[in-house]
Amino acid sequence: MTGTSALIVAAGRGHRFGGEIPKQYAMLAGRPVLRHAIDSFRRHSGIDEILVVIHPDDRPLYEQALGGLKLPEPVPGGATRQESVRLGLERLANQSPKRVLIHDAARPFVPGALIDAVLDALDEDIGAIAALPVVDTLKRSQSDKITETVERAGLWRAQTPQGFRFPEILAAHRELAANNAGIELTDDAAVAQAAGHRVKLVEGATETFKVTSAKDLDRAERWLNSSALETRAGNGFDVHRFGAGDAVTLCGIEIPHSAGLLGHSDADVGLHALTDAILGALSAGDIGQHFPPSDPQWKGADSARFLRHAMDLVTARGGRFVHCDVTLICEAPKVGPHRERMRQRVAEILGCAPERINVKATTTERLGFTGRGEGIAAQATATLMLPAPSSGEADA
Repeated sequence: MTGTSALIVAAGRGHRFGGEIPKQYAMLAGRPVLRHAIDSFRRHSGIDEILVVIHPDDRPLYEQALGGLKLPEPVPGGATRQESVRLGLERLANQSPKRVLIHDAARPFVPGALIDAVLDALDEDIGAIAALPVVDTLKRSQSDKITETVERAGLWRAQTPQGFRFPEILAAHRELAANNAGIELTDDAAVAQAAGHRVKLVEGATETFKVTSAKDLDRAERWLNSSALETRAGNGFDVHRFGAGDAVTLCGIEIPHSAGLLGHSDADVGLHALTDAILGALSAGDIGQHFPPSDPQWKGADSARFLRHAMDLVTARGGRFVHCDVTLICEAPKVGPHRERMRQRVAEILGCAPERINVKATTTERLGFTGRGEGIAAQATATLMLPAPSSGEADA
């Protein structure tokens, strides 16, 4: 049994959004909307597991959006949101969590304090949802003509996450599916209420809006740009000597060569330099502090693990990756034929668009150890956006 699971519903088609792909996979500040939503829950220490429900046709988009994240196998959704949620709950039943937070993938920004508030409410009530009070005057219309003014007192705009004690919400969804075929309720609070449960309102957050149209995506971009973020840059440098072998790994891509690279891990100088660059921008030390060469668990390790760790630290700080530039320094092997695959692989590890990744190569005109063919060097620069430290707060 786990404590709290987050169920992210990403099976919708988003017809009002338009475009060639569903809105949850649209790019927002270089990362898919879905990735932003999931990161909101990954940053929260009270979430033990995250499960995503996707449309069966969207598996390639899902893999591209969340490449590198260690999440459970996604659940194929149903014909409606209600059915998709039920299918997700049925999968979670194997873990029997005490509580579940159900969240729309199209809401990319969820403050940690809001997650706290919903979870705290479940100490007293079976269900609790984030919502905002209606402050505008409401009109009902017919054929673009006002027919009446609606009293707004006591009205709220429902948001997600919507939290529930797990056994009760699973039973409520099962009962609705079994006994009320054809009835589709608009959210999970309505499902709980149909089963006779009381659901509490927790004041939501203005930034937890839903991306429904292209204008909403623009609004999300503006919100990110107006947040109290500052630009940070870091640089990294790494060297590995040649040794016995028939291939080298550079920026996550194995390239046939007359020698290998010696190192405690897979000796990927490109990813090592980039990892150090991100750690530098975070003021978080260097790769050796996080993954000591003396530790046997990192012997032969895939350096993608190191880079993902650095990116997880960025996410935990509430920051975002902006861009990187990696330079590989060697006489051989030739990097050019593999450059695009390297960009794609680094983007996959970082969970961003390939347009934010640059990989290039140079030589030292046969001068120095790289010129003599004794090894390969790499240098990298990374740019991040991070929350500015408050007055008197020391940097990480």
